[in-house]
Amino acid sequence: MLDAQLQTQLQNYLTYVKQPFELVATLDDSASSRELLELLQTIERLSEGKITLRTDGTAVRRPSFAIRRPDGTPNLTFAAVPLGHEFTSLVLALLWAGGHPPKVAPEALAQARALDGEHHFEVFMSLSCHNCPDVVQALALLAIVNPRVHTTVIDGALFQQEVEQRNVMAVPLVLRNGEVFHSGRASLEELLAKLDTGAAARAAAQLAAKEPFDVLIVGGGPAGAAAAVYAARKGIRTGVVAQRFGGQVNDTLAIENYISVLETDGPKFAAALEAQVRHYGVDLINGQSAAALLPPEAVGGYVGVRLDNGATLRARSVILATGARWRNLNVPGEAEYKNRGVAYCPHCDGPLFKGKRVAVIGGGNSGVEAAIDLAGIVQHVTLLEYAEQLKADAVLVDKLRSLPNVTVLTQAQTLEVQGDGQRVTGLRYRDRASGAEHTIALEGVFVQIGLVPNTEWLDGVIERNRFGEIVVDAKGHTSVPGVFAAGDCTTVPYKQIVIAAGEGAKAALSAFDYLIRTPVPSSAAVSANTEAEVALPA
Repeated sequence: MLDAQLQTQLQNYLTYVKQPFELVATLDDSASSRELLELLQTIERLSEGKITLRTDGTAVRRPSFAIRRPDGTPNLTFAAVPLGHEFTSLVLALLWAGGHPPKVAPEALAQARALDGEHHFEVFMSLSCHNCPDVVQALALLAIVNPRVHTTVIDGALFQQEVEQRNVMAVPLVLRNGEVFHSGRASLEELLAKLDTGAAARAAAQLAAKEPFDVLIVGGGPAGAAAAVYAARKGIRTGVVAQRFGGQVNDTLAIENYISVLETDGPKFAAALEAQVRHYGVDLINGQSAAALLPPEAVGGYVGVRLDNGATLRARSVILATGARWRNLNVPGEAEYKNRGVAYCPHCDGPLFKGKRVAVIGGGNSGVEAAIDLAGIVQHVTLLEYAEQLKADAVLVDKLRSLPNVTVLTQAQTLEVQGDGQRVTGLRYRDRASGAEHTIALEGVFVQIGLVPNTEWLDGVIERNRFGEIVVDAKGHTSVPGVFAAGDCTTVPYKQIVIAAGEGAKAALSAFDYLIRTPVPSSAAVSANTEAEVALPA
């Protein structure tokens, strides 16, 4: 199952296991049970006696396995054969259970250990979902460090009948004590904030007490990360506030056009961005959203960024790099059936629609790639494009049209996503050539119609165009002095990772040029000696 190279890597990782524990497997005579048994036997063999395997488990789900230390903890079960994107989650769970310390902020770890109440989590994921590992790893860690937390990780493709019965239509999906708790990607800090009701107020107080930044970057995608690196290398106090570091890159499966990087995937690229930003000692404030941009006269001469939690951060200059998000159809039924048949990530949610009929809305590269990907999983794909022709690259269109279980409809205007109150049952569209309306019976709708900039919170403050993009000049200046912008949220054409990174670097250089020509506000002093502030973390 694991090739020689992967076994060697796993064996090296398992040397970090310091205390013994057991893997307790619950199996049957299925092929997936045989596959899981082979994986667990390999782990036992490579651990050199530190991990032992039992096959007398009595769990409800088969196949599954629990991780158990001699004291009976943790309460962690994988109802899955955790390979693919979840192999890293498995390795980390083994290391943490064996006493290897997690690479987590001390305050987050302390918060996890102090969490009150009994929490029984069920995490539905798919092995092809690149958004799932963050959630799986966060809840696995909670179960390992807190005996009041029980976590079961469930592969939706492996337990299709349960997925149907419990109406799981998107992953990752987290149930807590039997009720829906969270859907979509989330970090440990974000999940803790939802569980710990006092966390938001404490975080707001801590953030409001921060000293002013020389440069504050709003957004943690490629543009924000590049801006942070370039600013920090100038030796100035630099901060980044981001809802999710890495931004939409986290949702990108393959990256093959970033110069000097032959091939990588979105989560790996985002992790590399974060590592480089932290390397330069940037104050990274993750899991926070900006709510308003405040003028200097309102914040003692600084530009202010008010966050959703009520805290206001101050800075001599601000770089807006808030990126963009998936564009919605804005038709009846879309919002009602989101995560109940309406999806935006074919790689994450595609396995949940195995053997079913789905539609893909959008004939650009992302839409056609999604349709090709889904065609290998589902019964039938109908691709709908509003224009007269598909806009995707010719090689993709040729591949799409060669697939026997794909129907392409051009000049098709989506009118409504239909459902039975629980899940999607169909889609209604208009043929723009004839004016006739049609209904397609299906179970899933994947929306792939482009992006919209995350700039609504700047309404009335910063000049934007009719698409909502921030208007910038050749140096990244916005309509407000001291405020710069970069990346997919701006008027710069061609929304590409490499372009966003270049624009972020440019904005940081422009901000530095602005700072050296602008006096420090007299209401407070920013330390002239910033050496310690950009030193590498211990």
